[in-house]
Amino acid sequence: MAVLPIITAPDKRLEAVSAPVAAVDDAVRAQLDDMLETMYAAPGIGLAAIQVGIPKRMLVIDIAREDEEKQPLFIVNPEFTWVSDDDKVYEEGCLSLPEQYAEVARPAAVKISYLDYNGEQKELQADGLLAVCLQHEMDHLDGILFIDHLSALKRNMILRKLLKQKRLVEAG
Repeated sequence: MAVLPIITAPDKRLEAVSAPVAAVDDAVRAQLDDMLETMYAAPGIGLAAIQVGIPKRMLVIDIAREDEEKQPLFIVNPEFTWVSDDDKVYEEGCLSLPEQYAEVARPAAVKISYLDYNGEQKELQADGLLAVCLQHEMDHLDGILFIDHLSALKRNMILRKLLKQKRLVEAG
């Protein structure tokens, strides 16, 4: 397993729509393992493959707290099968937008179908933090960042901050 570099905004690669995974094989499982290690090292609670430069419809999530046993979810080719009519607002952050946070309204509960680590078809119904995390990471698969749910003013302020940070790092 390896810790992979995480792409940070603004970067056009994060706008790409990810392709479906043809089959969950050893190569895909190795990528999922690397993604999980990368997410834990960051540290984060979710990571989409596109965030590490892999344009495939895969994500890893673990919302367990530090004092709890790890509970990783490996999710391949996820699709929403139901979303609640009720919205809930959560403060979101993203490993691709370091140190940037904003409140985002999303459906309070969701149900998805997906392939697991072994390629088996599964369903998952979630609410609370897991529902938010699923929606956030699934947005990445369609080239959408959480800041795309904000007003243009807020989104542009965050992007300007990130661009300035990138330039400072590149300048050394």
